[in-house]
Amino acid sequence: MDLQQRISDRAGEILLFAVTPPRVTTDPERVQQIADVTLERIRPLDVDGLILYDIDDESDRNPEERPFPFVRTLDPAHFLENNLPDLDVPAVVYRATGKYDEPTLRDWVKTQDPARSLSVFVGGSSGEKRMATSLRRAQEIRKEANPDLLLGAVAIPERHTVKGDEHHRLIAKQEAGCSYFVTQVVYDVNAAKNLVSDYRYECEARGVQPVPIVFTFSVCGSMKTLEFLRWLGVDVPRWIENELRHATDTLDASLEQAEAAAIELMSFCRQLGVPFGINIESVSIRKVEIEASVRLAERLRNKLDR
Repeated sequence: MDLQQRISDRAGEILLFAVTPPRVTTDPERVQQIADVTLERIRPLDVDGLILYDIDDESDRNPEERPFPFVRTLDPAHFLENNLPDLDVPAVVYRATGKYDEPTLRDWVKTQDPARSLSVFVGGSSGEKRMATSLRRAQEIRKEANPDLLLGAVAIPERHTVKGDEHHRLIAKQEAGCSYFVTQVVYDVNAAKNLVSDYRYECEARGVQPVPIVFTFSVCGSMKTLEFLRWLGVDVPRWIENELRHATDTLDASLEQAEAAAIELMSFCRQLGVPFGINIESVSIRKVEIEASVRLAERLRNKLDR
């Protein structure tokens, strides 16, 4: 069963792999080399799809200094079209809707082949950010221009911890046409479980069926990377920080922690009957971290009932 069918059937269990396109300053020949290596890495993993992130400057999210400088990357849609023609699984192309005016976004949506691509629309990183197209309007454009293009949305367990209403946001997005959700990187398993539980029972109360929630996991090779995750709004529990800080091998400890967290969430979703997926995020340029992400995907692939 292909990715689109699994999502449409509100089934599981999905395995995705996520990357960021190369920097805009990358030489075209090098861009193609990166694309070719990406394909070589994911083919043996037997993933259901490849996520291509759309990076946006989120300095408005957090007034503190960014641990890593913001660097513009290639448009994921262009990277897919120009450099990944041999991709043999569907691509999930992120669209930071605030970066694109309505005509540009509509043109892109209209040209997408629903058999080859899906999308995740992401709104502004804060309420103060200027948006060329709002998330709600982008959802309307997809419905008008290409309703067969499966649309996903972002789920943020940490926001649920603070505001307690993320499950209502998910259902509102579902009513606006979203067929699945992808979380930001999960470190706080309890926050994710609280969201899943509240979403599951709110769906039951409203008489609607839950859609797949894809949980994102990533390895962390250094404490600076951990700082950056926190800057992005990811809640890293103190005990995990302590384990990583004092580990003989931070990267290996991170991999073990991510695997354990994913398995715990998988079991919880099965108990509740919530369809789910796993997304392994590989956005580092360090080879050892990329290889660790591949190992994590290999391990979790064997835990999924596909």
